[in-house]
Amino acid sequence: MAKAAQAVEEKTKSDAKKQAQSVELSEAAETDGANASGSIDILLDMHVPVTATIGQTEIPVQRLLQLGPGSVLNLDKAIGEPADLYLRDTKFATGNVVVVDGRFAIKIKQILGLGDSSEKAAGA
Repeated sequence: MAKAAQAVEEKTKSDAKKQAQSVELSEAAETDGANASGSIDILLDMHVPVTATIGQTEIPVQRLLQLGPGSVLNLDKAIGEPADLYLRDTKFATGNVVVVDGRFAIKIKQILGLGDSSEKAAGA
């Protein structure tokens, strides 16, 4: 039986040697910016989730279980303070809460740079 196993192992090794081949790849050709814009068009039609935060609070689980219709949660922001806008978990803008056609909306006040968003998100 050991000879059969050895024969199978040798056949497997010889098959692996037959299948392996070297491949030479050419360098990718550089393209100008005009051609690259066509490939970004697919991203322009994508939808991404944006979250508006008007404040937050922490409560014990026991208090959470007691909440019901009419319960009030005090948030950490005062009236008139800007709402924070997040793209996924990254703060990218601040704005004011407004009402448009009977619905809440955010009027963007400031777009944050990369340095601003990480500092302010950590402080929130």
